[in-house]
Amino acid sequence: MHWGLCPRGPGAAAVAAAGSFWGPARLPSRLGCLGMTRRLVVRSVAGADSPQSSSKGGRYRDTVLLPQTSFPMKLLGRQQSDMELEIQQKCGFSELYSWQRERKVKTEFCLHDGPPYANGDPHVGHALNKILKDIANRFHMMRGSKVHFVPGWDCHGLPIETKVLSELGVEAQSLSAMEIREKARSFAQAAIEKQKSAFVRWGVMADWNNCYYTFDPKYEAKQLRVFYQMYEKGLVYRSYKPVYWSPSSRTALAEAELEYNPEHVSRSIYVRFPLLRPPPKLESLTDASSPVSVLVWTTQPWTIPANQAICYMPEAKYAVVKCSASGHLYILAEDKIAPVASALETTFDVVAAFSGVDLEGGTCSHPLTPDKVSPLLPATHVTMAKGTGLVHTAPAHGMEDYSVASQHNLPMDCLVDEGGMFTDAAGPELQNKAVLKEGTDVVIKMLQATKNVLKEENIVHSYPCDWRTKTPVLIRASKQWFVNITDIKAAAKESLKTVKFIPGAALNSMTDMLDRRPYWCISRQRVWGVPIPVFHHKTKDEYLINRRMLSPALLTYVLR
Repeated sequence: MHWGLCPRGPGAAAVAAAGSFWGPARLPSRLGCLGMTRRLVVRSVAGADSPQSSSKGGRYRDTVLLPQTSFPMKLLGRQQSDMELEIQQKCGFSELYSWQRERKVKTEFCLHDGPPYANGDPHVGHALNKILKDIANRFHMMRGSKVHFVPGWDCHGLPIETKVLSELGVEAQSLSAMEIREKARSFAQAAIEKQKSAFVRWGVMADWNNCYYTFDPKYEAKQLRVFYQMYEKGLVYRSYKPVYWSPSSRTALAEAELEYNPEHVSRSIYVRFPLLRPPPKLESLTDASSPVSVLVWTTQPWTIPANQAICYMPEAKYAVVKCSASGHLYILAEDKIAPVASALETTFDVVAAFSGVDLEGGTCSHPLTPDKVSPLLPATHVTMAKGTGLVHTAPAHGMEDYSVASQHNLPMDCLVDEGGMFTDAAGPELQNKAVLKEGTDVVIKMLQATKNVLKEENIVHSYPCDWRTKTPVLIRASKQWFVNITDIKAAAKESLKTVKFIPGAALNSMTDMLDRRPYWCISRQRVWGVPIPVFHHKTKDEYLINRRMLSPALLTYVLR
């Protein structure tokens, strides 16, 4: 089968004779051209016209029965693109979609078009996406089905706003929200026209005069009505929780907006938290003359100022060890004694061993603020894969940390602002310093000054980044709107069983994500997008949402 040879073009008889025709001669001419190639390549057949070939070579060539063709060996310059356009016009590509919709057939194949972003010129990713969909549509059409395919564009969101603001440069800082929206809309419309022109040129079968656009007011109004229906059912709520936060974009992100850099370098430290009140079951193992410290390891030193607890694994084995170099006593997991001693370039002598549950009731003093108490708490997320078996817990900067804080009523104060800078609540030494840059350096120096850092080393590991700006993100607690996945998890899993996944392992990834995340952040701190239909009080932390807000008049105001 020769993809793209049209039996209505030159040399059709030769192609048909060679057995390369798409199907029976009685098929309509449009179907005869369904194999339109994205780049028509025509070759002369060996033996057709070769006056310069030697008689010795022709001796073997002439023994093979080959078809003759008048096709030129190649098309020069614009001849190739002109030929492709001529084929599209003669074969009625622009009318193919409407023609097949009028056929009286029993089956219909519906392909939902996951829309591209209207944020730039067409590229090879667009080509791969649209052409593969076109192949699927044409295949089902030739199998006798009526195809339903409505192409569209995602016209809102961070990708478009980021592109517009980057092009405006310094000028963007003086623009109002309405001005940014107007410029974003104009940018999206221009991008749509460029992309649509390319898709048509590629011969993709669709009704290009009737596409869907997410910035269509009717589309937006339906979104807001669905939002309110979910809110009424308790599936949407507002809460103060840690979310992935992009300092470069100054907004919350969903997991789908992250990409992971496997070569990211973090500054990791071993930190000691002096034992303030020994666990009741371990009082006999400690005395004032030999103070004991709990040993933790972290790859995010900047979160230490926000520490509220140290977590342990109740069913694991722990030990009190004595450092042969310094004589200090430390508590860590029994399984981590050898690797931690190696990392610290020392040896540990085991003083006593005990179960994790025996740590219950103990407290530590904060390594930067001695009068601040960090309790020892049990947690299910503690593992022995890395570190010391004891986990530093900062509720404002970790999903699992937040869960522990919720169970034990710990403070969840966030010390980081929208730009990724320490706030004044972090203290004068840290205020206005970027937590992922100089802020980390200052925190480590402060810990060194209190002699609570045992070692610092760089570690290469996978770290989440904003997939648009390619810069690291952080986890930061803030008030956002969330979808409650817990209440719809069972129904979602049942629905997924009816979907055929290619490859099949993708189903496991989807179900794992549902199990891991009980909520999904849907709000963004941006201008260009569909607003959440909520009115906030000017001075109080209160909001108003009800059915009357979805009246046509209010929707017109909200969506303008």
